[in-house]
Amino acid sequence: MAGLSAAFAAQRLQLAGKAAVAAGLAFAIAPLMPGAASHYAYYAPLGALVAMYHNVAGSVKQGAQALAGLAMGIGLAFLLVSISEPSPLTVAVFMGVGVLLGGLPGIGSGSDWIPTAALLVLLVGGSNAEDFSYGYLVQMAAGVGVGIAVNFLIFPPLHLNAAASSLADLRQALGRQLTDMGAALKEKWPPEHEDWSRRSDELAQAARSVRHLVKEADASRRANPRRKLHPRDIDQDYRDLRNLERVTFHIQDMTDVLSDVIYEDDAPYAIPLQDNGPLADAVTATGKLLAVDTEGDQEERNDAFAAARAAVESCMAATAGRPAAQGTVPASESVLLSLHRILRAIRPRD
Repeated sequence: MAGLSAAFAAQRLQLAGKAAVAAGLAFAIAPLMPGAASHYAYYAPLGALVAMYHNVAGSVKQGAQALAGLAMGIGLAFLLVSISEPSPLTVAVFMGVGVLLGGLPGIGSGSDWIPTAALLVLLVGGSNAEDFSYGYLVQMAAGVGVGIAVNFLIFPPLHLNAAASSLADLRQALGRQLTDMGAALKEKWPPEHEDWSRRSDELAQAARSVRHLVKEADASRRANPRRKLHPRDIDQDYRDLRNLERVTFHIQDMTDVLSDVIYEDDAPYAIPLQDNGPLADAVTATGKLLAVDTEGDQEERNDAFAAARAAVESCMAATAGRPAAQGTVPASESVLLSLHRILRAIRPRD
């Protein structure tokens, strides 16, 4: 069901609508192409689809790479014809060369078009290879131009909201992880609720997803006429992302440490019972800080930061100099160090 919802999401429907418009327009102008190109009108809609991408800069890049691959493939086919008649051996050799050329730097999505274009010229062009090649390239170029124009002029997509909401969602997820761990520290061990102990990989995946969405938002701004109507500081988004990635790392480390302390009998470190209360308060206060909306009231954010810092400092004072049980290392210090680094990463901006 989730996959079906994604297929019919508003963004996907908009892309499909623009692809349909671009293909129709490309096919309408295809007969107007000069010379023999007018006989190969069906390649123009293909070019429009090739250039249809979920951001304008991507459309330009993908279209240009496809045309470069086509040109190289056509050249490869003419080289083969000039050397010898096509045969199973020569076709195999030149297809292999085409795949190798696809590995050239900068060719990108055009890599698949090199052997494809060469094979089409040989098999479809046949004795009329020159006219076919000319028509193929001209119609594809016309279609690519139409696709880029449609993507530029009709609701050029901006993905800023997705990036902003993903950053907020990651903060909420990290805050929930800390508050759940804080609750676990105050429960009777082993705690009844242990979902938090299995979220480490989930948090890492969430951070990777946010990085992808921020990069998509950045790419969607390039060559986009709507960017002036929807200003956003993407550089700040990248800074927030880097800070949240650091926070994710430290929370993963805290999760591993606390899981080992609670659920592993042979763990070489432990949290003294008397540390549980102040440590739980520090972890919970930091989690509540992460859950505060960064776009909201700055005073609320400052108060939450002050409360988290005070809880961490209070815990540090309570645990300072406390001797560890024989044969174990106090894990409280590790957790407190991670909390200190989290606070440094997410302290409020002036």
